Amino acid sequence: MTTPPRMEERAKRTTLWYDLVLEDTRPAPEHLRERHPYRPRSTRIPVHRYTSREWHLLEREHLWRKVWQMACRVENLPDVGSYIVYEIAGDSYLVVRTRDGIKAYVNACLHRGRALKDFDGRCSEFRCSFHGFTWRLDGSLRYTPAPAEFPEIEADREAWRLPEAKVGLWGGFVFINPDPDAEPLEQFLGTLPGHFARWDFEHRYLQAHVSKKIRCNWKIAQEAFDEGLHLGATHPQSAPYVGDSNAAVDVYGNYARQISPSGTPIEDLPLDAAEEDILKRMLDVREGEDLPIPFSQRTTARDAMAEAGRERWRQVIGPEADDISDAELVDHWNYAVFPNLHPWGGYNRIVYRFRPNGDRHDESIFEVMFLTPYRGERPPTAQVTHLDFGESWTNAPELQTLALVMEQDTFNMEAVQRGLETTRRPYIMASTFQEGVVTWRHDLLSTWVGQHSAGMLA
Repeated sequence: MTTPPRMEERAKRTTLWYDLVLEDTRPAPEHLRERHPYRPRSTRIPVHRYTSREWHLLEREHLWRKVWQMACRVENLPDVGSYIVYEIAGDSYLVVRTRDGIKAYVNACLHRGRALKDFDGRCSEFRCSFHGFTWRLDGSLRYTPAPAEFPEIEADREAWRLPEAKVGLWGGFVFINPDPDAEPLEQFLGTLPGHFARWDFEHRYLQAHVSKKIRCNWKIAQEAFDEGLHLGATHPQSAPYVGDSNAAVDVYGNYARQISPSGTPIEDLPLDAAEEDILKRMLDVREGEDLPIPFSQRTTARDAMAEAGRERWRQVIGPEADDISDAELVDHWNYAVFPNLHPWGGYNRIVYRFRPNGDRHDESIFEVMFLTPYRGERPPTAQVTHLDFGESWTNAPELQTLALVMEQDTFNMEAVQRGLETTRRPYIMASTFQEGVVTWRHDLLSTWVGQHSAGMLA
């Protein structure tokens, strides 16, 4: 007895990503298909983690001042003296290229406390504009006005070096950690570099960088990208071609990933879609328009999109494109590095970062970056486009069609914040599988922060 076509299609939808990719013309490498399932400590998440000023202050002290966090790209510091001002939860750091490599300092004058720098730039020294106290790029004190009036400084100038944060590099990213006793970045990242070795993030350039302020906690903004459960409701246009319940969800320690397969519908799609219809949705082809890429009756939407992507990247990376698997070209590889960085894997250019807006617990800064592969001379590094509260992502045309998707995602974020501030329930609920990256992060927050939350529901 043969299986009816509708049942065959339904079975394909619920085939998990790890097995679905084995049907591809060029399957993903074995080490990228390994399953690392996660069983959360709890699927209940305390509401006060999003709404409480007290919890925010605990995060500032026991998370942001202790954890490795991405501050910028190496290309943001092209020359000796190039620096950026990195701010997190009310703290400020100067990340600078010196003759001896990249260093990071607390952005405060040791005399009366004025911030040494207010904006990114390039300098030969850090001079406080208030009284003129000056430090060299290596952090040593260079100049003191009226030195006779500061006998303590003159007695021990070494004690007046700028306080440093630790610096680590991976994938062209610059990470800092304010904790002098922190484990090395390599140990913190674990096996993550092995996953990304194929994708060579060192040889990518910052093609776009957009930063938007949102009136919600930084975790609310981030958790909108931790799972595919929201696809059918928030992104209905993607429902026929991006899977949800057949995703991959894996946890590896301080990083995790959620992979939504492309070219296969969500589980709850009411009608079965033909492969050509799926491809038209993926390419946003209007009724009556021709497909812009080759497709035959023996071709699947995944096959067609993978081959088109392979040819596109061939123009950039040459024959290396032949080694790229279909999944790396068409699927949504959303990696999450604790606590707030999302570098997408495969040959997707997207990187997300989420931070509190200044020292506010109920506002956040959500950044979208495009990291694009290149060969030869590095193209120019994009300048940041800043979008204020209420300003549309479409005001950043460099994001192309992704801007419209960002509009759909941010539509929910401020409403979630308002809902959490009015709900009478002490917890929210996460699913046991698709929202595994959400519970993973909160389990780690319980380790980093929760143990210090005496009197609170951790």
